[in-house]
Amino acid sequence: MSILNWTYLFVGLSFSLYLFIAWRVRVKDTQGFYVAGRDVPAYANGMATAADWMSAASFISMAGLISTMGYAGSVYLMGWTGGFVLLALCLAPYLRKMGHYTVPEFIGDRYESDVARVIAIICAVFISFTYVAGQMRGVGVVFSRFLNVDISTGVFIGMFIVFIYATLGGMKGITWTQVAQYWVLITAFLVPTIAISIQLTGHVIPSFGMGATLIEPAVVGQTNFLLNALDGTLTDFGWHAYTEAFEGKWSKFNVFATALTLMVGTAGLPHVIVRFYTVKNVQAARWSAFWALLFISILYLSAPSLASFSRYYMIHTLNGSSAETLPDWFHSWEKTGLILWLDDGDGLVRYSGDQSNEIFRSGKIGTGELESIKNKHQVWLSGDTANGMNGRQLLLDKQLSGPDRDIIMLAAPEMASLSNWIIAFVAAGGLAAALSTASGLLLVISSSIANDLYYRTLNPKASQKNQLLVGRMTIAVAVVIAGYFGLNPPGFVGQVVAFAFGLASASFFPAILLGIFNQRVGTVPAICGMLSGISLTAYYIINCVFLNGDRWTLGMIENGITPEAFGMIGMLVNFAIVFIMTPFFPPPSDRVKAIIQSVRSPEA
Repeated sequence: MSILNWTYLFVGLSFSLYLFIAWRVRVKDTQGFYVAGRDVPAYANGMATAADWMSAASFISMAGLISTMGYAGSVYLMGWTGGFVLLALCLAPYLRKMGHYTVPEFIGDRYESDVARVIAIICAVFISFTYVAGQMRGVGVVFSRFLNVDISTGVFIGMFIVFIYATLGGMKGITWTQVAQYWVLITAFLVPTIAISIQLTGHVIPSFGMGATLIEPAVVGQTNFLLNALDGTLTDFGWHAYTEAFEGKWSKFNVFATALTLMVGTAGLPHVIVRFYTVKNVQAARWSAFWALLFISILYLSAPSLASFSRYYMIHTLNGSSAETLPDWFHSWEKTGLILWLDDGDGLVRYSGDQSNEIFRSGKIGTGELESIKNKHQVWLSGDTANGMNGRQLLLDKQLSGPDRDIIMLAAPEMASLSNWIIAFVAAGGLAAALSTASGLLLVISSSIANDLYYRTLNPKASQKNQLLVGRMTIAVAVVIAGYFGLNPPGFVGQVVAFAFGLASASFFPAILLGIFNQRVGTVPAICGMLSGISLTAYYIINCVFLNGDRWTLGMIENGITPEAFGMIGMLVNFAIVFIMTPFFPPPSDRVKAIIQSVRSPEA
């Protein structure tokens, strides 16, 4: 069968499974809607947590990040996994023992303030919408390539599916749907990775294949080791070596700061924390973290291998090709606008790291203008434009760069000429990764509005029926907003998700950590810390990414602090303000101190 027919089959079967599960476990009470009845087994919760957390950023974008960044890409591996150690040891068991539904509910009760609760709600919604923007973009990328539909149509399909199973089953439906989605996404990731490893190096285990020798070197006389071959090829073509550390903006400081930001951001993400409210007891919460990290490691130990294989294939299938010999995978992805060849007139592809590079992505150019460039690029690149501006300057002015990192993992099976069913299966895995996280984020938004704002703050006498109604209406509105972000994404998937981690690290992590382990911190310092941390971090990201502002160097940081790393600065500012203000404001009440002490005391 063709790739399209296989894709229809896999996507249709997987979507039918998700909807069937949501229908079977649909809920009629708030406990089932918000925390899945608190009866999810630890191993199943770990699997659901892995699917919830391994979003489109992990499945689609992370391999692309590592493939283009090389050594520096390991910062995402360290940051996105290390946070689970913090979560398991410092937060999850204590939060589960408190017995709340959401993070804003914990903050509101711990700091005895509806103002603190509302600020936490705003932070949770802001973080969740930032995160979900990346997921909906991932949905659009997958649909636009594999189902031959517009990105907008793909986003609408994804919106509809998520809305159905999120509103029907709430957290219970989402949890068991995510268990199914985990098996879809992990299988779809491993099958092509293992197949490519065998094809390139003869090793079944991809991690061994990455460090092994190539069966057939692309250049006669070239070194047989894959990583050595990549290093040599990249340096010859004008890029930095693949295994070279601390290159460009990724200085030692930025690598450290980004890893720490992603770690504490993981421990502070509301849609991850809420998963530990769904188990029976504290022991199950600890085991959930163990199972989640185990299930996550299966993909994360394989991602660097796929990234290396993909970079090798991309270089050797593109560079030196002509219009007649360009590989089929390039023509398939060119239709999406995420990869583009603009010839300089010699008829040969130059995929290099210097000014002669001819491989780009459509960037901010509209579809009509993109077609115009594709039709006239040979004339423009020769410098014969009406306004005297050559093609290279035109590309820079239009902020083109590429190829888009989000296509590298999805295109890898096609680069390696794998079977059509494997190529299509990857599409189903990408959708499972994006939709599983999107549904968890939408439920966080729903619970923040329906439980924390409507029930806990505005209408404490609301019935469960009204709470469920408000929760489902909130999901409907949130789905529409998420769809808008999917159509107008603020960046590529991995970058947007990293921003969400930075916002979480600067706002929630200090408030939760100090709320559990410091009985002296009161209401006003905690509120000021959260507001200052998230405001400063949001300002820096917006200023650097969207307003082209200068990065802060603090007088010593080479190339400035990257937006992905700034969450650490926001977190330190949060901590500093809390510690400075705490002596000047009253401590919590004796009731709250007693609750904190009981939460920290071992169970009999």
